[in-house]
Amino acid sequence: MVQYTAARLDASFGALADATRRGVLEQLERADASITQLADAFEMTLTGMKKHVGILEAAGLVITEKVGRVRTCRLGRRGLAEEAAWIERRRRLWEARFDALDEVVEELTRKEKARGRRKR
Repeated sequence: MVQYTAARLDASFGALADATRRGVLEQLERADASITQLADAFEMTLTGMKKHVGILEAAGLVITEKVGRVRTCRLGRRGLAEEAAWIERRRRLWEARFDALDEVVEELTRKEKARGRRKR
């Protein structure tokens, strides 16, 4: 299960690492679109857009459906809840570490002030 989750996270974060792919997701939040429409919106070739969509599809973030000669893209059903939870766990960890560091700095500052008062 852990390997499956790690593979999904790797695929998702890999897909999200590219600005064009993030833009495609934002575009699909507004409305479904064909690969041609997406390619035009991002001023790129159909082949380039097909590659981007393929990566998003492999990550489960986009679903495509071919009707006749048109391949339509829409957001996948999966969403990003698992990725958001992973990020939130790391955020809480770093927040706790920074809080502990703040306590150390405050203690050192208090000791420094106390030493300064004694010297006078």
